[in-house]
Amino acid sequence: MRYYCWLLKNNGGFDKPMNQSFPNEENRSILKPYGVWGVISPFNFPLAIAAGMSVGALITGNTVLFKPCRDTPILGYFLCKILHEAGLPKGVFNYLTGPGSTVGVEIIKNEYVKGVVFTGSKEVGFTAYNKFSTIEPRPFIAELGGKNPVIVTAKADIDKATEGIAKAAFGYSGQKCSAVSRVYVEKSVKKKFVDALVSKTLEMRVGSAVERDSSLGPLINKSAYDNFQSYMKVAYKDGKVLTGGHVISENDKKYGYYVEPTIVDGLPKNHNLFKEELFVPIVCIAEVNSLDEALTLANNTEYGLTAGIFTQDKAEADKFLDEIEAGVTYVNRRIGATTGANPGAQSFVGWKMSGTSGIGAGGPYYLYQFLREQSQTRYP
Repeated sequence: MRYYCWLLKNNGGFDKPMNQSFPNEENRSILKPYGVWGVISPFNFPLAIAAGMSVGALITGNTVLFKPCRDTPILGYFLCKILHEAGLPKGVFNYLTGPGSTVGVEIIKNEYVKGVVFTGSKEVGFTAYNKFSTIEPRPFIAELGGKNPVIVTAKADIDKATEGIAKAAFGYSGQKCSAVSRVYVEKSVKKKFVDALVSKTLEMRVGSAVERDSSLGPLINKSAYDNFQSYMKVAYKDGKVLTGGHVISENDKKYGYYVEPTIVDGLPKNHNLFKEELFVPIVCIAEVNSLDEALTLANNTEYGLTAGIFTQDKAEADKFLDEIEAGVTYVNRRIGATTGANPGAQSFVGWKMSGTSGIGAGGPYYLYQFLREQSQTRYP
């Protein structure tokens, strides 16, 4: 919220004088709001993402019709309550719960909704994107998931790499569109890397999210729980499970959808588990012979959200940044190899099927998407 406020003020409210084309002419370019925006938020960051999308629309002068994910409506309610307590006029921010099949569909097809900002799955988002512009051309800002790679070269700091990958793959039980789900590691360091990653993973504790020493909490719902088990049947059949792979239902774990953080090796490099967004704590490893091979494999996906590399060689890092097809890139990020973008520091933007606008949330161009330009020319 503070960053978007700063952007608006720093850009003079997007009201800019322009050059003259004829004498005695005064020209300005002004960005103006569209009107009503539908904001459709996901379950995994039910306050942060909801607030970011909503404020992007509100601060640029639009009104908002906000639909939280049906799994996580409570924080959306508190966001609404806080905004009203802060003095937002009645009717500017409107909170509406319900399933996507009814409420979401109405937002998409309603002619009075002039723009939509959406974060969620590729399938749902792309369907909504196609339907939304059938009435008239309307902006649809979407972040649609990822299949995020990390490259570990022979010149990597293995301790740094394994820590960054374990946190990014298994933090929040892998339920982040930015989570690491595939790793390409050079042959000469693979054994050392795998041994260290397995060791770090075994140290992670699965437990209630309200307990400070828990590394992973439960999955969001039964559908995710069933998906994990389905993926694991395939992983055991086609690859080698190095650690994890099971659900946990003993003692207090029977009250939630708990699963083990899982590392899979030995799959064919074109296997579906290297292609599909899983949204559970599973990371797949493949051996490569060079950085060029790793980059080719990393880019061979319909997604392009986040990506990382671990190397102590500047030339390798530069090559990665030049050639990787992803909107959010990290080099040697120990605190999260592909995760943890912060407003004003890392724009969160998806390329290819990971987004529709090519402009990132939390970045310097985000607010432009909620506005349309008007050119004003005056003569005395």
